[in-house]
Amino acid sequence: MKFKIGEIEEEIITKTDLSLSKARKILSNEIISVIGYGVQGPGQALNLRDNGFNVIIGQRKNSKSWEKALKDGWIANETLFEIEQAADKGSIIMFLLSDAGQIEVWPKIKKFLSPGKALYFSHGFGLTFKKKTKIFPPKEIDILLVAPKGSGTSLRRLFKEGKGLNSSYAIAQNYTGKAEERALAIGIGIGSAFLFKTTFKKEVFSDLTGERGTLMGAIQGLFSAQYQVLRENGHSPSEAFNETVEELTQSLMPLIAEKGMDWMYENCSTTAQRGALDWWKKFRDTNISLFRELYKEVSSGKEAERTISLNSKRNYRELLNKELKELKNSELWQVGELIRKLRPEYETKTKKA
Repeated sequence: MKFKIGEIEEEIITKTDLSLSKARKILSNEIISVIGYGVQGPGQALNLRDNGFNVIIGQRKNSKSWEKALKDGWIANETLFEIEQAADKGSIIMFLLSDAGQIEVWPKIKKFLSPGKALYFSHGFGLTFKKKTKIFPPKEIDILLVAPKGSGTSLRRLFKEGKGLNSSYAIAQNYTGKAEERALAIGIGIGSAFLFKTTFKKEVFSDLTGERGTLMGAIQGLFSAQYQVLRENGHSPSEAFNETVEELTQSLMPLIAEKGMDWMYENCSTTAQRGALDWWKKFRDTNISLFRELYKEVSSGKEAERTISLNSKRNYRELLNKELKELKNSELWQVGELIRKLRPEYETKTKKA
């Protein structure tokens, strides 16, 4: 399916263009080895398994992720193997370890990339910044990417609800001539709502910008700033949280997701409309230079270098947990924890448990 925005024409791949049965047929002779069972691994692997694809897991034995895989129904020495065993068996190797994990495990994986195999990523980091990651794949393989636009947990939850996440896809190397159909078949298999084409470089640049920007970093910064100003002016913690986070996530975001920002504006009070229309450009103008700085840091490789450097430190996990604990223990999110427990669905879950 094609659509046009101004002079830009895009092609979107849906299940109408590539059915699940056709996707299964394309990969009927393939063994899909999912390396890593942490963030993206479980959702993609379980969705592929439920959709009838031949999937095995490669994970370090006796780790927490190994135990999780066993609980999810993967069977040791049948569908669950040590990383090197799974890489050897697979014709498509889905490299779904963290970026730091990929750097560490790459020497074990590359020796199993025999001619005709496919190396699959869900993030362009390892290949785009290969001078830093030292991930240099052989030329006699396909290299492909499918990147769900959300967490592995969301991918799995939406799949079980009969929905799906949108995904981007890219081809970096087409040795067999079938790289694109392999990528699209997996994209349909993991439960993508639709797929749009990109490149490894554009995927990682947009992804790193988004994570540091509106998806996580910027929105936490805005939450924190507004909450602080409300508290400084005498508003209670519950009022400040509800006006900053709860109303956005529980009421307005679902409206935006359903119909778009314009429709959400139209269905708010005239006072809210007027204020939003008067102020949104001020927020844009204040932040656009910051986003340009962010994109420059990402595209130059400085963000990747910082990530690799910090993730390589022996005490990184300890320092990370300290930062996350600080976030969790902030008043903003302590209030959030209490507010969530007051939602009707929490009471329902508690009764069922």
